[in-house]
Amino acid sequence: MSNRNLSHADVGASRGLWKRFGDLKVRPKLIILHNLFFLVLTCSVYFTLIPSFERRVARAKTIEVSLITEIFSGDRPLQSLPKMEGYDYREGSASALNLPPEIQEWLDAHPGEVWQNSAQSDDLYKKDLRSGQYRRITLPNTVYDTVVERAKLSLFAVLGVIYVLAVLLLELIVMPRYVYQPLKLMLDADRATQRGDRDRELIDERLIPGDEIGQIMLSRNASVTELRKQENGLAQALARLEAQDRLASLGLLSASVAHELNTPLAVLRGSIELLAERTFEEHAQERLARMLRVTQRLQKISESLVDFARVRKQEVSEVAVCPLIEEAWNLVGIDEKAAAIHFTNETVSDDIVVGNPDRLMQVFVNLLRNALNAVDPGGSISVKSRKFVRDGEQWITLAVDDDGHGIPAGVLPDIFEAFVSTRLDAQGTGLGLTVAEGIVQQHGGTISASNRPGGGARLEVTLRSNLGSDA
Repeated sequence: MSNRNLSHADVGASRGLWKRFGDLKVRPKLIILHNLFFLVLTCSVYFTLIPSFERRVARAKTIEVSLITEIFSGDRPLQSLPKMEGYDYREGSASALNLPPEIQEWLDAHPGEVWQNSAQSDDLYKKDLRSGQYRRITLPNTVYDTVVERAKLSLFAVLGVIYVLAVLLLELIVMPRYVYQPLKLMLDADRATQRGDRDRELIDERLIPGDEIGQIMLSRNASVTELRKQENGLAQALARLEAQDRLASLGLLSASVAHELNTPLAVLRGSIELLAERTFEEHAQERLARMLRVTQRLQKISESLVDFARVRKQEVSEVAVCPLIEEAWNLVGIDEKAAAIHFTNETVSDDIVVGNPDRLMQVFVNLLRNALNAVDPGGSISVKSRKFVRDGEQWITLAVDDDGHGIPAGVLPDIFEAFVSTRLDAQGTGLGLTVAEGIVQQHGGTISASNRPGGGARLEVTLRSNLGSDA
């Protein structure tokens, strides 16, 4: 039972060690790995070369010692042999050679034989029978030991230098350029994505390598791009749903208000017209005429509310822009103020848009009426057209410009919201631009408002210029 528990504990410790190693950041993890690799490589080289070198040195030592011993055992004078100056060879009396007494006794008892005890000394001794002199030569054992030690130190030093240079090369050049920098680029891009910084969330393709890390970076860029594309599509879909919901709610309200207004307005208008037929006093006629104009304006407002509430499919056709703008201005020009305004229709004669003529007429009557109310007597209003291609389709933008006081900054962001108006007390209800936006959206177009740099306002309507799809 205890062995099994110990085994489980060892396994847990092993897993914990690997877990801690796996939790390290890439740089310390790679430092540990390549240090371990070079350590194993160094040990492998060291323990492979040194034993082989030691065996070769030992063999050479054995051969040389055997040769020296054989030569020393003969009677030939060693001084006459070549290359013997490197050996410590001496001849002389026992006192001259500091011959130990026990060795001297042995040599006297065994003249002509060689005394050797490698466990005690590297020296060989012999007594010359002819001269009675003693000889001594020192074997080169320490030389071979020194060669081996120097070889070990030299190899260790070379491997150490190679190891340090390899680590410096990896840590200062290779790893920063090909591993750490790409990882840093990905982390910086991820942080930018988390912050919502779309300008910095994609990695510059010029900095992406062609290896597996580069493939991950390219895959990440593609995923982020697709994600943003889906987010943009979702945002547009939500905006369309919100606009449709807003327009539907406003349509229900408009229809209800229009229904409540129509009957009393019809009765009031009939009564005023009847009174005008029966009254001949000039001052009363003027007042009745003013009342009739107010009633007619209220009926027009009611009609706008009904039109706004309609959601039925409209018949579309190709509509010439230039005559449409001229007719819209003629309708607006009924207002006495229009006579003091300079109007120019700068649309191109052959420009065509796709839509319902009556509904588009309502849009530009609203826009021109707003411009007329915004300019002072002597001011100017102009309409220009511009063609362009988007997503393979022809489009036309119609810009209604005026030189009035412009749109207040606090109103501009919500200019197309219902009942947003700076003139509710006199000439407007704040529904004209909302109705215009609804009609333009039903035609698949867009409408926008801005202030001109030179003063005044600009309302731009963009509509399709071909019958590629229904409005």
